Amino acid sequence: MFKPPRGTRDFMPEKMREIEYTIKTIKKIFDIYGYNPLGSPVFERWEILKAKCGEEVETQIYKFKDKGGRELGLRFDFTVPLARIIASNPALPKPFRRYQVSRVWRYERPEAERRFREFWQADIDIVGSNKPECDAEVLAAASDCLEALGFKHFIIRLNNRKVLEGLIKAVGIPPSKNLATFRIIDKLEKIGLENVKKELITELKGIKETAEKVENLLKFVEMKGNKIVENKSVRKILKNTIGEQGLDELKQIVDKAESFGIAKRIIITFSLARGLDYYTGPIFELTIEGCEDVGSVAGGGRYDKLIELYGGVPTPATGISLGIDRIVQLMERKNLFSLPKTFTKVFVATIDAKMSPLAIEITQTLRKAEIPTEVDVMGRKFIDQLKYADKKGIPYTLIVGIKEVEEGFVVVRDMEREKQSNVRISTLKTFFKDLLNH
Repeated sequence: MFKPPRGTRDFMPEKMREIEYTIKTIKKIFDIYGYNPLGSPVFERWEILKAKCGEEVETQIYKFKDKGGRELGLRFDFTVPLARIIASNPALPKPFRRYQVSRVWRYERPEAERRFREFWQADIDIVGSNKPECDAEVLAAASDCLEALGFKHFIIRLNNRKVLEGLIKAVGIPPSKNLATFRIIDKLEKIGLENVKKELITELKGIKETAEKVENLLKFVEMKGNKIVENKSVRKILKNTIGEQGLDELKQIVDKAESFGIAKRIIITFSLARGLDYYTGPIFELTIEGCEDVGSVAGGGRYDKLIELYGGVPTPATGISLGIDRIVQLMERKNLFSLPKTFTKVFVATIDAKMSPLAIEITQTLRKAEIPTEVDVMGRKFIDQLKYADKKGIPYTLIVGIKEVEEGFVVVRDMEREKQSNVRISTLKTFFKDLLNH
């Protein structure tokens, strides 16, 4: 038996309907917020992808050579392509609001943490402004997406890379260890305090007073709550410009979040670090309460230096990505889908094969009236056509019989109620339009 490549999946119609419904709902919110769709290639030049993805992500990129020997890679997110596009199109009006919803690829261990190598993401970004309104807006849009999909209880975890940099500087850890320390701290919610402590001591081995530095670091990152940005003892611990700047930015975002109506969902969490190297300031994740085992369903942050890295003028930017696969998984868990088995509303069946041409004409008439319709193309017996329509969950069967057609009508059967009525062929469009609109 042939199977799909490791880390990928086939999606049967029922699953695809769930995915497409989720994407459609999210796109509607993005449209309402004034974001415009943007497309980028599935693969990019290797030097583009590796420029600022970081060593950890670089090992996860699907890398290959084309027939011309050029090194390429599958996109691992939509932010790097966006940065390249902005850098190449400096005249774009600012702020530039865009969204992109499609698949990305990362070479991860599929068995680990229910991850896949091919998955859907839905991104929004605001390019061209360093104002805290932008960070608050993308968080508001992501929140509205989750609410539109039926989630009521979720939290926004918020932090700032500058706070972490200030903390590391304050406790005396060399700047060269910043990124490695970030990645370990980010595991706190997942692997617990003791395991994080062990990893930090191993990573920072050789640094003077390692154990004491790790203890001071962990006391700080365990803190959470929106009032800690105003805590004098917190500012005393940081006691440096970059750390204080990070705290000020966090307060500004929380203040703006009040206007966007999402402040009640925000929890400042100093252990949040996020793994990608290109974040420069505020970072955030959204988690469904009671479903922490799945991890975050959305995440992002500010990346004010990324566009400049790709040859563009210095341009601030912020954005967030929603994980479609995880969202769908949790919607299934919480029974938030109420989709029909099929979007087809009418199945046209024939009692006699001689009626097939007319059945097709009727089918096309209904389709042109935007009524989702199927017609038998298997040459099945009439009873088997009815069984097929019933199994597919098609609500109405239109029966084309010789005797009925001679009298100018067909029979419409309500499959659920097991009732049927005679309908004039000339009035079928109006009949189904009225029926389906009630």
